[in-house]
Amino acid sequence: MGQAVTRQVAMGQAVTAEAVMAEAVMAEAVTGPRMTGCHVGERRVAGQWSPALARAAAVVALAAFGAGAAVAAEPTGIWYDHTGRGAVEITNCGSALCGRVVWLRDAGNRSACGLQIIGNVRPAKDGAWDGGWIYDPDKDAKYSVEITPIGTRTLKVVGYMGSKLLSETMMWRRAPADLKRCHV
Repeated sequence: MGQAVTRQVAMGQAVTAEAVMAEAVMAEAVTGPRMTGCHVGERRVAGQWSPALARAAAVVALAAFGAGAAVAAEPTGIWYDHTGRGAVEITNCGSALCGRVVWLRDAGNRSACGLQIIGNVRPAKDGAWDGGWIYDPDKDAKYSVEITPIGTRTLKVVGYMGSKLLSETMMWRRAPADLKRCHV
């Protein structure tokens, strides 16, 4: 498995840190710990890594520093919200991002289909997008928003009022691209 992950990185394919670390953990679980050096109880004294963990660390470092642009996650796409009751498609709207409701679990709530709930979100630092707004239909209120992709499957959405000290953080998960959409 380790050779396959390394080969994917060498070929320029995106490999998540989660996949690499999962491989290392699985290798350790199947074969048992293979660290070299002296152990005192569960503490490692010599500080050498097993081959699986060393390989995982090398691939993560390569992905983070050598191929950063290739593995950078994008906030665009379809995302299930934190409640699981709806999905929002985030798209590029000029130089900013916007998002509209494209799926609802409750068929009786179709009036929200197509509703824009994210707008004017612009690139910030460290892969985050900020400066825009998010609409909460449950509270009929707009808040400032910062969104940050966490890998390719999770989107951290922080709604705040003026200061991020007064904020709520929600984790959205990526929906399948072929999700059956509601119709306006």
